[in-house]
Amino acid sequence: MNKLTDVSFCLLGVTGDDEFYFGGSVYAMDSSPLCSIGSHLDVYCPPSKRARISSSYASSFNIFEEEKTPSIEVLPDECLFEIFRRLSGGEARSAATCVSKRWLMVLSSVRNSEICKTKNESLNDVDMTSSNEDLELESDGYLTRCLEGKKATDVRLAAIAVGTASRGGLGKLSVRGSNSMCGITNLGLSAVARGCPSLRVLSLWNAPSIGDEGLFEIAKECHLLEKLDLCQCPSISNKGLIAIAQNSPNLSALTIESCQNIGNESLQAISRCCPNLQSITIRDCPLVGDQGVASLLSSAPSALKKVKLQALSITDFSLAVIGHYGKTLTSLILSGLQNVSEKGFWVMGTAHGLEKLVSLTISSCRGTTDASLEAIGKGCHNLKQMCLRKCCFVSDSGLAAFAKASGSLESLQLEECNRITELGIFSALSNCGSKLKSLALVKCMGIKDLVLETPLLSPCESLRSLSIRSCPGFGSASLAVVGKLCPHLHHVDLSGLCGITDAGLLPLVESCEAGLVKVNLSGCLNLTDKVVLAVARLHGGTLEVLNLDGCSKVTDASLFAIADYCFVLNDLDLSKCSITDSGVAALSRGEQLNLQILSFSGCSKVSNKSIPSLRKLGKTLVGLNLQHCNLISNNTVELLMEDLWRCDILS
Repeated sequence: MNKLTDVSFCLLGVTGDDEFYFGGSVYAMDSSPLCSIGSHLDVYCPPSKRARISSSYASSFNIFEEEKTPSIEVLPDECLFEIFRRLSGGEARSAATCVSKRWLMVLSSVRNSEICKTKNESLNDVDMTSSNEDLELESDGYLTRCLEGKKATDVRLAAIAVGTASRGGLGKLSVRGSNSMCGITNLGLSAVARGCPSLRVLSLWNAPSIGDEGLFEIAKECHLLEKLDLCQCPSISNKGLIAIAQNSPNLSALTIESCQNIGNESLQAISRCCPNLQSITIRDCPLVGDQGVASLLSSAPSALKKVKLQALSITDFSLAVIGHYGKTLTSLILSGLQNVSEKGFWVMGTAHGLEKLVSLTISSCRGTTDASLEAIGKGCHNLKQMCLRKCCFVSDSGLAAFAKASGSLESLQLEECNRITELGIFSALSNCGSKLKSLALVKCMGIKDLVLETPLLSPCESLRSLSIRSCPGFGSASLAVVGKLCPHLHHVDLSGLCGITDAGLLPLVESCEAGLVKVNLSGCLNLTDKVVLAVARLHGGTLEVLNLDGCSKVTDASLFAIADYCFVLNDLDLSKCSITDSGVAALSRGEQLNLQILSFSGCSKVSNKSIPSLRKLGKTLVGLNLQHCNLISNNTVELLMEDLWRCDILS
């Protein structure tokens, strides 16, 4: 004990063994020790004995004691590391992370292989840190976590790594964006690498502070990595990706987007070291050129099936290599290749190397012309799906030649191909053979309604799905011709064709012999009840989905027909139609109607009077849209929600 304290006790004539006395007067005690100090001292004695030393002595004593109190915080990180790796169980390690940020970061530096596990330690410990992190379990059994925006920090990554270590670690990690003040850096990614050696999927989007050092740790620790997605990671270079390639033999999918420091060297390493690579996507990487793409395709593993190249500075040479060596490819997407000419696409088609290609998408490529498109059709014998988007040099003759050459084509999509007219469409339908099942036209401004008679064309009896969206020139005359060419349609989507009328659509409806299943007429402003009556009467036994959103000329008469004829209808959209309470009542009286999705959004004439009918319809509904129905009060909707508690109601 402090010598100064001993002196103060002796002056008062007491020892450390004396007891405290409560509630009595000081005069009941022996006061001689106090009197012996001197008769000239004024001493104040409270009713009970409260302290043995003065306040100045007490403060000196406390400071001295605090200086002597041992603390684990004085230990260096190396000692804490040895202590933490000997903690038994994931629960104890997770609890330790809650003490301080320093403890968390030291714990996150412990590799999973360095943890000293006891024989009785369970691999299914409850970890406190990850319990609030909304971890999800993938269908194949591993944990997954996605961090977005402000949640993406090193501290959070370290906590996840430590908390999941006892459960096998994360299997999938996605980072979307980064905290502007304290975003994810190499430190956080290194913590994941050390704590989650079983990581299989890593996705980094907009992570400017993560560089090669972080990927080095992933490559060193996570040898089970199967999928890597890097988007807007400017600090990652060839060195980091080469390390991944050399240490990830199971890598099967790679995406590189807007990474300005990744180039040809890393692609060469991928082609050499990743025999299981099945899919690769490269977009907007200025350092990637012909050398990288050529090495990737010429020495590609036999497992490579899907290639996607977008906004790259490659030339005809790369497409020639693809045409010669892409023997295992089944899916190919080429977009925004401004330096590729007609010759590149022509050679790709005539090289006859894309024998297994099933799906091809070409978007915004100037080299796609009539001649190159025909060459592709002749060279890709097994091509089943073709999508042309913003190919401004493809005309009717090229489309017809491609359709005639592609004997296996099942799906054709044309979007913003403005040199193609309705004659090219009709010719393609007539020449595509007996396998075409789906045709989609989107924003093709070159299509105009027919004025002259068309030549005699063979029908396309195999077509089952027809989608013509936002093509303002496609009118009633063109639609009537399509109806004659395609007698076995099941799905029809004419959304946004404000120019078609009942006279144009009725021939198509009447010619569909197999029975329509899905019909989308949203935005067709000129259609009336006459068309809906025909659809209900002729196809009510097969119709499952009917969308009349924005058809303002459709009235209650259509609902009477739907209630009488549509037995299997489960999805009905009547938004912004001229529907009243009478129509809703008629719909509810349909004895065999079994609706699951119903929308009256924007039906301003539907009021509170329809609530009994909606309650009756609600017995089978799982979704009901009553938004912008101004005559239905909020209180009424709340009562309806109580009755239809299984139904999701929008109001």
